[in-house]
Amino acid sequence: MDGSAALLEFVNSRINFERLPVERYDLQDFKLDRMRELLSRLGNPQDSLPAVHIAGTKGKGSTAAMTAAVMTAGGYRVGLFTSPHLDNIGERMTVDGQLPSEDDLRELMKIVPPIVQQMDALGPSMRPTFFECITAMAWMHFARQRVDLVVLEVGLGGRLDASNVCCPLVTIITSISHDHQRLLGHTLGEIASEKAGIIKAGVPVLSGVIAAEPREVIRTAAARQEAALYELGRELRWTPATASVPISPGEQGVAADLLEHLTICTHSPWGQHEVRVPLPGRHQADNALLALTACDLLAESRFPLRSSAIPRGLASVSWPLRGEVLSRRPLVVVDAAHNDGSIDCLIATLAGVHCRRRWLIFATSKDKDTADMLGRLNQHFDDVILTQFLGNPRSVPLEALIAMAAETLTIPFSVAGSPDDAWKRARSMATDEDLICATGSFFLAAEMRTVVLSERGVLE
Repeated sequence: MDGSAALLEFVNSRINFERLPVERYDLQDFKLDRMRELLSRLGNPQDSLPAVHIAGTKGKGSTAAMTAAVMTAGGYRVGLFTSPHLDNIGERMTVDGQLPSEDDLRELMKIVPPIVQQMDALGPSMRPTFFECITAMAWMHFARQRVDLVVLEVGLGGRLDASNVCCPLVTIITSISHDHQRLLGHTLGEIASEKAGIIKAGVPVLSGVIAAEPREVIRTAAARQEAALYELGRELRWTPATASVPISPGEQGVAADLLEHLTICTHSPWGQHEVRVPLPGRHQADNALLALTACDLLAESRFPLRSSAIPRGLASVSWPLRGEVLSRRPLVVVDAAHNDGSIDCLIATLAGVHCRRRWLIFATSKDKDTADMLGRLNQHFDDVILTQFLGNPRSVPLEALIAMAAETLTIPFSVAGSPDDAWKRARSMATDEDLICATGSFFLAAEMRTVVLSERGVLE
């Protein structure tokens, strides 16, 4: 068995909260003591690796990708830890953008599983989970690869997340909106309190949070830890350098990837940068500002950067499922939006698109506010195709989705049993001048991406 297959078989044997129905677990299942014990038995690889730690309801993965890319372009060896993965589990632990090799994974399988089995013998409460095992493997991989810096995206929340056993030089909280309410709290303040759990004593904090209630929670947490706080809209700002370019699916000579990309001037206590944001949408300008400020902070302390590293690093960023354009005619966009904040960002990103008709392919997970998302999308599309993703058991069943759509939507909707069927239905009705957007879940966007790219040869 090759290394990636062995690793996947091993971690899939562990309890996996990315696939488990949300009613089956609560915060009592997340224990940092268990993660600390696992890392201790592995020699505490995280203690020797400086980190950038990133939490937030949305935007943390994009911010992590941009931060890592710039630091890599600056000549540093950078480990990037993100979740979930798209095609290969090794995507969760890249070094300078490269997946671990089969030999790397085989070596990790020699080291980590025996330690995990030792902990299993300590009793049910000490059995490491899927995410804890992957996090530990990532730390071991980064240590073995002798990286200079690790950029970590929080998996869930922050305070009790397995990634919160690290030694950050800077922490980032990108945004706060409603998601995972059963676990993190029903108000933005409660959710912010969980995210703010990554703030460490004396470690600078960058915050993209603007809403008053969660902003005050983060301010209080930073003050308690005597951590310098730099906030979007105050110390951190960006202004447009040039206008964005709206696209039309039928327009020749306009690259589809210019879907509301911005060129911005960033402003922080460490200076200014004029950059082209590599990902579409105004919200990605906020994320780019946070990423570049983190890089400036690192450059001030231990990681000097040439100015040329910033544009080179950003130009190298590719982050699938974030307003990702897969085809021009028709214009096909897949996006992992799955809560109120990210749906609003997607709607704003698509606002400049001129097309004949807008088709929405929608599916989501059982723990999401389905009615709220459908209500927000209702005014911005002409037709909806409801479906369900197949690769994760948390998908909302079609019967429940139909019932919610009947109460929420005022536009026509139809039903398809799978992403493949939904794509065939959309393609049979849409013209080359139309927009087809698949959203509502990372898992739907990922499955739709696979389906659409299988037709790469027949799409423009």
